[in-house]
Amino acid sequence: MSAELLKIDGLHAWYGESHILHGVDLTVHQGEVVCLLGRNGAGRTTTMRAIVGLTGARKGSIKINGEESIKLPPHKVAHLGVGYCPEERGIFASLSAEENLMLPPVIAPGGMSLDEIYAMFPNLKERASSPGTRLSGGEQQMLAVARILRTGARLLLLDEISEGLAPVIVQKLAEMITTLKGKGYTIVLVEQNFRFAAPLADRFYIMEHGRIVKEFAQSELKANMAMLQEFLGI
Repeated sequence: MSAELLKIDGLHAWYGESHILHGVDLTVHQGEVVCLLGRNGAGRTTTMRAIVGLTGARKGSIKINGEESIKLPPHKVAHLGVGYCPEERGIFASLSAEENLMLPPVIAPGGMSLDEIYAMFPNLKERASSPGTRLSGGEQQMLAVARILRTGARLLLLDEISEGLAPVIVQKLAEMITTLKGKGYTIVLVEQNFRFAAPLADRFYIMEHGRIVKEFAQSELKANMAMLQEFLGI
């Protein structure tokens, strides 16, 4: 088994007075694609936000490449090689697609060049000078992911990237994840679209009420379908 790139132990997180995460434990190995499954409100997005320091109070342990990060501010977490693509995408309307792409600073060596990004996302090259909000939903999602690939991040946290997109775009995003895994990236997916996530992930964690309630590998997927139906209604 490859090295642990992300190890979370006993993670609690709050938004103000609301206690959302209740002792989350999970591990992601280098080069893995891991998917967090669960109903809305289960705590999946809060787990992602807690990893990068965007919740309120946090308690427990979050080790990134062996370094404890629970007390670090978000910009310091980014410099450990973490890229977060939130569900809301965060595309700036006043900037062109390429200006949006170039906006985040490089945080580590080895990020993709503009040419490499445009080879992976030819749509973005065609729309480079278009205002960010003139892009289709699929193009905006590609831009949101492409933006973090430039920074040198090797641990990618992707939150609901397939949501609301046409099947042809969802297929392109699946191909992108497969390509990134082939390049050695480590990916954590939060997904409501089980059909999208099922063939991509090496391992799955199911969350409910702010806790991990089940973990299983891709090879155990078929044996767990009845349980998935119970938890997710799929």
